[in-house]
Amino acid sequence: MRRISWMLAMVLVLSALLAACGKKDAAAVVKDLNEVVGEMESYQGAGVMTLHTGDTPQQYKVEVWHQKPSYYRIALTNAKKDVTQIVLRNDEGVFVLTPSQNKSFRFQSNWPDNQGQVYLYETLIRSITGDTTRQFADEKESYVFDVAANYNTHALVRQKIWLNKSDYAPKQVEVSDSNANVVVDVKFDSFKFGTEFEKDAFDMQRNMTAASEEGGQTGTDSGVTPAEQTGEGGKEPANPQTAPEPDGAVTDGQSGVGGDTEQQGTEGAATGQEGEEPTLAEPEGADSFGVIQPTYAPEGVQLKDDQILEEAGDYSVMLRYEGTYNYTIFEARPQDRAVSLAPSSVVDLGFTLGMISGDALKTLTWMTDGIEYRITSADLPQNEMVRIATSMQEESGK
Repeated sequence: MRRISWMLAMVLVLSALLAACGKKDAAAVVKDLNEVVGEMESYQGAGVMTLHTGDTPQQYKVEVWHQKPSYYRIALTNAKKDVTQIVLRNDEGVFVLTPSQNKSFRFQSNWPDNQGQVYLYETLIRSITGDTTRQFADEKESYVFDVAANYNTHALVRQKIWLNKSDYAPKQVEVSDSNANVVVDVKFDSFKFGTEFEKDAFDMQRNMTAASEEGGQTGTDSGVTPAEQTGEGGKEPANPQTAPEPDGAVTDGQSGVGGDTEQQGTEGAATGQEGEEPTLAEPEGADSFGVIQPTYAPEGVQLKDDQILEEAGDYSVMLRYEGTYNYTIFEARPQDRAVSLAPSSVVDLGFTLGMISGDALKTLTWMTDGIEYRITSADLPQNEMVRIATSMQEESGK
């Protein structure tokens, strides 16, 4: 009887040891994550991102492609407006494309090397491995990390990341503000390592052409690479006339986009008729879109006036705000063309990438739904620019 009890005790001890060996702690998982990133050649993921930055949550279908060393393709489709934008990085630079409108930005940047995006795997893992105060939980099918958010905004403080136990693929991400309110939520429907892409999957012209032929639907509904949707495509930039200037900046001659030209144009418009009542009469033959006003303004700021402008025949609107901060918002639907900006800083707006340029007078530029937006100010902080831009995304033309 005593021998049986001893044998039973040994079995229980061995079972406990085996169970303990199969359970990983935070340090073991972090070690594995470093190995996964080090050996990773490519991946493809898809899911839904929700922005809780306004009165109404904004949902976007997200599709992410990455191939070493530095090729990226992110398709963001507004679930409500059914419009897709593509953020692309290849050997020619970084692009923000709106294929359905035949619009594109190209700018010089090392994005995303030094700036994170919530839907990029490298960014999530870097957040986990770089936070020595990380919190860890072992759930039934997931490893869960609660770590500091390292995004380019003070509004995002913490993030919670769920990783699949079997292969460390991301399942969900929640990014919260200082009051523990979830601001950004991403749920991945699928994520696959080692994806083999066609050789021109990250080509700018191919993405523009393939998306246009599909009616702009290049988000998670496409299911195939651009090369599978269309035939052979060229490698020429969208605007063959674009060429480097002597000082190294890139331009296609458009005014009001970057550098001193933009600053002079905006300042000149801002010094128009003082106290003039807004007219907002649509120019004859203009491709109008209505006035899109932000739902957010910093405390102590109010709208001074709004005006219709005529810039190179485009329908455009300027809104001027004054008070605690003074700034102008410029909205225009430019002609079909590729716009190249001088070197600038990339800003994640959630629904797309924005670009900050200028020194004393800073300008945030972005494009969505075929409309180009610019916020220009000498005293408005960058985080306030981002909040204003985000609040405009949920609005439609009035």
